[in-house]
Amino acid sequence: MTTRRHSAARTGVVGLAVAATAATVFTAPAAQASTGRTGHEETRRALDAVVRSGVPGVASQARVGNSVWKGAAGVGNMRTGAPRGADDRFRIASITKTFVATVMLQLESEGRLDLDDSVETWLPGVVRGHGHDGRKITVRQLLNHTSGVFDFLDDPAYGKKYLTDFVKNRLLTRTPQEALDAALAHAPTFAPGTDHAYSNTNYVLAALVMERVTGHTYEHEVRTRIIQPLRLRATVLPGDSALMPKPSGRAYSKIGESGDGARIYDVTHQNASQTWAEGDMISSAGDLNRFFGALMRGELLKPQQLKAMKTTVFDSGYGLGIEKLTASCGKELWGHGGGWVGSLSYAATTEDGRHSFALNLNGDWDASGVGAVLEAEFCDAS
Repeated sequence: MTTRRHSAARTGVVGLAVAATAATVFTAPAAQASTGRTGHEETRRALDAVVRSGVPGVASQARVGNSVWKGAAGVGNMRTGAPRGADDRFRIASITKTFVATVMLQLESEGRLDLDDSVETWLPGVVRGHGHDGRKITVRQLLNHTSGVFDFLDDPAYGKKYLTDFVKNRLLTRTPQEALDAALAHAPTFAPGTDHAYSNTNYVLAALVMERVTGHTYEHEVRTRIIQPLRLRATVLPGDSALMPKPSGRAYSKIGESGDGARIYDVTHQNASQTWAEGDMISSAGDLNRFFGALMRGELLKPQQLKAMKTTVFDSGYGLGIEKLTASCGKELWGHGGGWVGSLSYAATTEDGRHSFALNLNGDWDASGVGAVLEAEFCDAS
């Protein structure tokens, strides 16, 4: 599985990165056999290999046409040994960005904004400081990460508070403004439109634009435009709640430490506002498959907007809230990864939306096996 690297879904000092070649983590008890319909034997083996390499548990689902296959391995609870469930809900982190970009493209198709509008048009005076200038940045540049706006996760003080000291501060409420203040205290990464660099700040700004355009919250727009029409019953926008809806397992993190002796923390309960529109959503593998499949089939966007979404920039493979992957067997896929404290996920689909696959790891310290699972599913699944 190949893609042009970007720093998608990174979590600063926690050191997470979920790119197409991603994969995994902690030596759990013997892998539980994957469950579901027959077939997908290579995918089953790849899931079990992820657990053998160290992740506590992995949940996944595939959708091929109207057929659904479910696979899970390892444990969902390291204390009780309860198995991981294929229908588990989990924090999807930066996969949230694809939902946000979809809504923004819908608004463009309705004539309510133009992606080439300046950020200043909708958020006057908001993007200022240390060389940042909202008059020179477009909405499109926010969505494809070519704005040059500094990523707030790279601010040392922010990183210490919300990442290094995550266990102590995980129930604190974080406002979008706090993220912006951390970002705008630094110089831009580059001049707008001259390069590509993944920045979570872009999607904080994009959601604020969405709210200014519609007069509604980001949560309302995603819920009414995507979740409800597609009947994504496992998908929620948690706001500042720290709870994880059932069914779900536990989430585990080493908080940036490495090695077999590193302490593993249960980080299941955490205030979702600390990731907001750049990564706060909770979903399931099944719901993510329905979303990405519908997106690629044109059920959510008009042809012009879908084409714009799939227009990649520079050598990043990244479009508007989505990235292009190429499997070793030549299949071209579209998807997004998400990594946050206690959770690593990836969702991908073929360009026709017929074959979709999503998975989640409930440990955040190694994503090295995800690529092998994707390869097995899209190139070897039977």
